[in-house]
Amino acid sequence: MSFISFNLPVKRLVRSLIPVCFCALMFVSNAFPAFAVTSSPTKGEDKLLGIEKEAQKAVLKNPMSLEETQEKASKGPNEVQGDADLEKMKNPSNTKATSFEQQVKKAVSKIKD
Repeated sequence: MSFISFNLPVKRLVRSLIPVCFCALMFVSNAFPAFAVTSSPTKGEDKLLGIEKEAQKAVLKNPMSLEETQEKASKGPNEVQGDADLEKMKNPSNTKATSFEQQVKKAVSKIKD
């Protein structure tokens, strides 16, 4: 019968540790979200002034013709931006981020080894 008296304090300890661990996990996940980002958290956002200027021009003038739209769209991601600030935009060639699929494949290959 001595195991019953030992079991009760262990249950209380486990019951109190589970909420503490959960609260610690919530605190860490909310306090450090910048670690999830691949860019430097101290750098901030790039000023994409060229994109803003091109967008304002597009809004203030008459609608573009089909030829003008196709010409601008072939220069960059869309017909409004053209190639404005293209070097500042994030894309797979200038980031170190890996896709979720690549991360899973890497993890599975580590498990297999």
